[in-house]
Amino acid sequence: MKFIVSSTALLRSLQKISGVLSTSSTLPILEDFLFELTENKLRITSSDLETTISVELAPDKAENPGVVAIPAKMLLDIMKTLPELPVTISVNMENLGIELFAGEGKYKLVGHRSDEFPHVPTLDNPKTLQLNGSLLVNAFNKTLFATGNDELRPVMSGVLCEIKKNNITFVATDAHKLVRYRRNDVKTDENASFILPKKPLNHLKNVMPDDEDVDVKLQYTDANAVLEFEDITLICRLIEGKYPNYEAVIPTQNPFKLTVDRKTLLNALRRVAIFGSKSTHQVRFKISGKELVLTAEDLDFSSEAKERLTCSYEGDDIEIGFNSRFLQEMLATLEIDNVVMEMSAPNRAGILLPEESDGKEEILMLIMPVMLTQ
Repeated sequence: MKFIVSSTALLRSLQKISGVLSTSSTLPILEDFLFELTENKLRITSSDLETTISVELAPDKAENPGVVAIPAKMLLDIMKTLPELPVTISVNMENLGIELFAGEGKYKLVGHRSDEFPHVPTLDNPKTLQLNGSLLVNAFNKTLFATGNDELRPVMSGVLCEIKKNNITFVATDAHKLVRYRRNDVKTDENASFILPKKPLNHLKNVMPDDEDVDVKLQYTDANAVLEFEDITLICRLIEGKYPNYEAVIPTQNPFKLTVDRKTLLNALRRVAIFGSKSTHQVRFKISGKELVLTAEDLDFSSEAKERLTCSYEGDDIEIGFNSRFLQEMLATLEIDNVVMEMSAPNRAGILLPEESDGKEEILMLIMPVMLTQ
């Protein structure tokens, strides 16, 4: 087995799939890339058992097709140090000895048998949906930060994907905050609901082009999902279980409405949070008339901060506490000028919405209040 490929092209391909590599696994083979060479195509795969991702590239020259597993860290480390030049990789299929030639350098390492590598699942009679890269990158960026990390509630560690005839909705929650992102410009004949795990989505949003011209094919069954775009194929196991009834926790009667410049509020929160409690991250909102007063304090260190902001407000005067860290994450994710915060009582959830919407895209963020310390 032997092929010649550009060092830059090979490194770029390896980096696209390296985020799935397992480093703390009981299976050493998961620390390898699987190389599959045919007459005119090189497919490279990495896996952590839950997620498998492959990338394809065309070698400049290929001889003696074959399959071998190559230690990923050593290969990545050498490729990162090479300038742009042709790289020749030759594999002795009898003893799995690997030789890498680059310029005046010759490097040797030992590969592993390909049959030790996890079998890549195939989907039987999957449903298919065509989406664009920009939509998915947007959806992942706006929801992933709100997923949970509780191993006892695995369904909340993923993103719920609800497909309906006139829209597609992505939901994430950790019970303290919730995000619902909906696109009304997707039409399909299917109705489906499944939970995508966060690790492959975090990796995908880093390698998927944020481009409306990039087509992404999403295929899914009851157990697995496949996303294909450009030269990449990702297969992940769906999270089993029933997602919480998120619509039931979104309050619909919210008579108090605060409208404020998003960046102004975000920067003020960042400043006052420096002086607040590092354990509760509590920030107090006191809203009266057209004035919003933010207060944070840390009694243990006798530190305190207060800022006044001008705002537009409808409703009775209110004092309500929020976790400043969660609120900062939400405001940083919303790419809008003005944000509307809807509230009903100091012990009820607050809702964040954009002041204006184009109809194609809807986003709602919910944050639970924290009990104010007097």
